[in-house]
Amino acid sequence: MGIKTYKPYTPSRRNMTGLDNVEITKQTPEKSLLKTLKKNSGRNNQGKITVRHKGGGNRRKYRVVDFKRYKDDIPAKVIGIEYDPNRTANIALICYADGVKSYILAPQGLKVGDTVMNGPAAEVRTGNCLPLSLIPVGAMVHNVELYPHHGGQMVRSAGNAAQLMAKEGKYATLRLPSGEMRMVPIDCRATIGVVGNGEHNLINYGKAGRIRHMGIRPTVRGSVMNPNDHPHGGGEGKAPVGRPGPSTPWGKPALGLRTRKHKKASNKLIVRRRNAK
Repeated sequence: MGIKTYKPYTPSRRNMTGLDNVEITKQTPEKSLLKTLKKNSGRNNQGKITVRHKGGGNRRKYRVVDFKRYKDDIPAKVIGIEYDPNRTANIALICYADGVKSYILAPQGLKVGDTVMNGPAAEVRTGNCLPLSLIPVGAMVHNVELYPHHGGQMVRSAGNAAQLMAKEGKYATLRLPSGEMRMVPIDCRATIGVVGNGEHNLINYGKAGRIRHMGIRPTVRGSVMNPNDHPHGGGEGKAPVGRPGPSTPWGKPALGLRTRKHKKASNKLIVRRRNAK
């Protein structure tokens, strides 16, 4: 998929870019796999804002994507590649030999007419889902389970892939896109290949309105607020932070503070932490 540019007939169009969507072959979603998506605007059940900068945006329907892939030993044919407004990756509509339709994440290189399969009997081929115990070392995988039968929870966004580095005993070692080396139970499943739509991060939105269509509201800097609204606020003119380090609106340290629990049970499975940004 490539990046398209626009003629600059307005200032916002000058630097705006978008995807040419040549991979998209199906424009309308499968009705049987749609669910209504309720808007919360970042509010909880008391109506209080718990996640800032959310609200508005276009109306969307949720596409029920099969992250578990436990319909084993039944070949499925790819009917079409579709756009999904709820994620960065594209999705593929597949139809199993018994007539059941399903959505899966569309890996790079998957085309209409290709056949995919799940389970231990499947080949090591792009789009097939197998246990990590049957995937060769060095292979690139995505949609990786953290626990068997829980469905894929890791490596699901556009252009991402994890590399299988080693298999030893009950665990397989993966190098995740963040650089973290992590052990996962060897019975967990993963899908072969790299998630498609890798150019997604190259888009220049060009104007504020496109971000508002995505349901993201403006973010105001703390330094331009009043001191009762933010720790960075107040002062005459452009003032420095005025405390040991940058803070959240609630006074907690920001930028680099490690928030992972020290006694978390899965800490022993992390071989090397992610690369610090």
